[in-house]
Amino acid sequence: MNLSVSDVENYLEAVKCAVKAHRYRLDMNAKRPDNRKLFDTYLLTMRDAENIILDLNAMDFSDAVPNEHVGFEHETLYIFGKEVLLIERYGTAEKLVPLYIKFNKLDNEFVIVISFHEQRHPLTYYFK
Repeated sequence: MNLSVSDVENYLEAVKCAVKAHRYRLDMNAKRPDNRKLFDTYLLTMRDAENIILDLNAMDFSDAVPNEHVGFEHETLYIFGKEVLLIERYGTAEKLVPLYIKFNKLDNEFVIVISFHEQRHPLTYYFK
């Protein structure tokens, strides 16, 4: 996929508008245990997660990939990474945590935050 900085900035602006308007969902279902684990491991609220999303910029962009779920192949998922300082829930240590954040912006401008968890592997950033 050949994307420009302005393409990613436009995508992020739509995501941020959806978050500000509460037209988004952060998946916490059984298929997404890593998302729940992040909130269980660190002192992190949904408002904190929103602020992290609102702080994303084009330099945090890693990749855009097709949705692999049958019937949704026309959708493109955008992947971002962000390092944030978080406090461990069961301790006092503050830790720099690299996050993996994946969005699905639907045609109706509703956003699904599919992934919001610690990175399993370091990301490669598209514009860095």
